[in-house]
Amino acid sequence: MRLKALIFDVDGTLADTEDAHRRAFNAAFAEHGLDWNWSKPLYAELLLTAGGKERLAAHIESLPLTATQRRALASRIADIHGTKTAIYTALVVAGGAPLRDGVARLLNEAEAADVRLAIASTTTFANIRALLATNLGAAALARFAAVGSADQVANKKPSPDVYRYVLEKLGLPAAACAAIEDSANGLAAAKAAGLFTVVTPSYWTRGEDFGAADLLLPTLGSVERPLRHRAAALVGSEVLGIREIDRQMLNARLCA
Repeated sequence: MRLKALIFDVDGTLADTEDAHRRAFNAAFAEHGLDWNWSKPLYAELLLTAGGKERLAAHIESLPLTATQRRALASRIADIHGTKTAIYTALVVAGGAPLRDGVARLLNEAEAADVRLAIASTTTFANIRALLATNLGAAALARFAAVGSADQVANKKPSPDVYRYVLEKLGLPAAACAAIEDSANGLAAAKAAGLFTVVTPSYWTRGEDFGAADLLLPTLGSVERPLRHRAAALVGSEVLGIREIDRQMLNARLCA
């Protein structure tokens, strides 16, 4: 079965969003009178918990608090996260989360080859819309045949729920689709849904275990910054394109 759709994760995969998220969290904490400050190393650890609200809950659980203090902070999670989302959107609109190398090229190539595009993310739909509009234009969302976000499913990655939701919306079997991810949680979710999975780790996830990935690359590659050495040899090209993904999927099926 040939490739029919590419399903992209968002944060860390489509774009370098995580530091914008981190800065938005810190700004939200200040607005809510909290003396928390998430450093880059701490935020990298917190990213092992999927979802912003869940990340806040995990942080609260890690603090030396009384049960009463913990409950009081937990009751504020939705408000804190709402403030964070508004700040994050402003950062994105200001250009604070550029697309990763090779993403725009692969999106264009997929459309030219009649390969459908989709999104499967644990971030909110509002965050997805802001990111796409800023980086790809006001009509960017219409380029995606299905969008799965934190708003559509009960369980976030590593649960496969968001991928199963997207596959249902596409009306395609997992064998006809490939997922593009950057994290171990995303990889686990995509593989549990039966998808061929390409992983391009980000600064935030590069130390995670990607042993289950079908294809592990530093980036998707571009004319300006092509894949080199082992990555280029693995793909058979200096960029990962539709033809290369299709060939890798076929090889994976033959080796299964």
